[in-house]
Amino acid sequence: MSAQHRPSSADDRLHEVFGAPVGDLHTAAVLPNASPALARALELRSFLAVAEEQVARVRDRVHAAMAPDRDMDELSAEALRWDQQWLQAALEARAGYRTALDQLLRAMPAPGQHTRTTRTAQPALSSAPSTAAVAPARTSAGATRARRL
Repeated sequence: MSAQHRPSSADDRLHEVFGAPVGDLHTAAVLPNASPALARALELRSFLAVAEEQVARVRDRVHAAMAPDRDMDELSAEALRWDQQWLQAALEARAGYRTALDQLLRAMPAPGQHTRTTRTAQPALSSAPSTAAVAPARTSAGATRARRL
């Protein structure tokens, strides 16, 4: 199954922020006027869905290994150690993707508010230079030159 069709814990939040179900958002993301933030959010959502599926797979494998009706001779501490490492990696990935997605959604403008580039007026140049701008800097009294990088 494609990550696009897998459920994720962020689906409701994306619906809330963008005003459409995730399936519709994927359709809108391929349109020429699609928001770059939408494309990025859906990409992070796909990564999150895969990480959450990995967490569920390891969890289910551990539950099956520890089932009460399971033969104790089949129980392997080594296999459980591997599962613990894989579960930890999957949980860390999930947390990272959720954090990145939350940060992206917080940084977006409010719904209905479009980002615009604002032009600021250039300061007018006077015809006569200021004496303060022309006067040489004093090198005495502890003044130091600024280093240029």
